[in-house]
Amino acid sequence: MNFLYFDPGIGAMVVQALVAVGAGILLFSKGILYKVKSFFGLVKEKDDAYDSIDIEEKDTDTNDKKD
Repeated sequence: MNFLYFDPGIGAMVVQALVAVGAGILLFSKGILYKVKSFFGLVKEKDDAYDSIDIEEKDTDTNDKKD
């Protein structure tokens, strides 16, 4: 009879491989679901707070002259 020898290093490598496969499947499926939802228009667009801030050139010039 031939018996295989599994040391703790191989066990850790198997666990790491299983975790990597699980994370890969999770990330891949999220990307696919996002593409499908955006194709049908089901994705909500986030408002970007930085787009609403408008600084004009005259506002910055007045502060420089005071100092």
